[in-house]
Amino acid sequence: MRETLHRTAEQRAAGERGLTAAGAPMRDDRCVACTFYFGAMSPYSWLAAERIEALIPDARWQPLCLGAIFKANGRKSWGLDEGRAPGMADCEARAAAYGLGPVRWPEPWPTSDLAVARAMIAAERRGLLRAFALQAMRLAFREGANLAEPATVLEAGRRSDFDPAQLEQALADTQVKDALRAAGDEALAKGVFGAPTVIVGEELFWGDDRLEQAAAAAGAHAV
Repeated sequence: MRETLHRTAEQRAAGERGLTAAGAPMRDDRCVACTFYFGAMSPYSWLAAERIEALIPDARWQPLCLGAIFKANGRKSWGLDEGRAPGMADCEARAAAYGLGPVRWPEPWPTSDLAVARAMIAAERRGLLRAFALQAMRLAFREGANLAEPATVLEAGRRSDFDPAQLEQALADTQVKDALRAAGDEALAKGVFGAPTVIVGEELFWGDDRLEQAAAAAGAHAV
């Protein structure tokens, strides 16, 4: 199942009319900043994260707690409704097409992504975000590890040179918790309702299937 099937009619129509997520006209003179919003519990985020370095190398990575984003938008993961089976099949087909190997689904999945989201914020503060995030998502979707379990989060830290003892301490850090909430508030204010989402200037691209479009938009602005 393509991610576009999960968009609302209003969201699809807005994109076709050349509007931003907030409904404002897209402008050619907008800022060209590019931000990649993602969540570690999202397999589509993993697929996009494995590819975005080659497509949009200058994108700023911004981790999110998707549970909080879904709650704020009155949504839930497609892994919890009738879209689960076709969505999983689509992810498996994409992973194979991208040369990422077979997907091993965690059991259970999806679960809480709060701890791993905090860990990604902590990793970002140490310059380790991309390495940590990729290791965490590979643990989940290539090895079937449960990211809701502290041991899995700490293992991702070990694999990305983030000392597990320091990572464990950082998970309880008030500044880390506040930074994660602020990241979520920023994303919501910009119209983010799911992941992965890439925002180029004011233009929002939701889904792994729109990553090439985001890259084209970023390239057009760079000319």
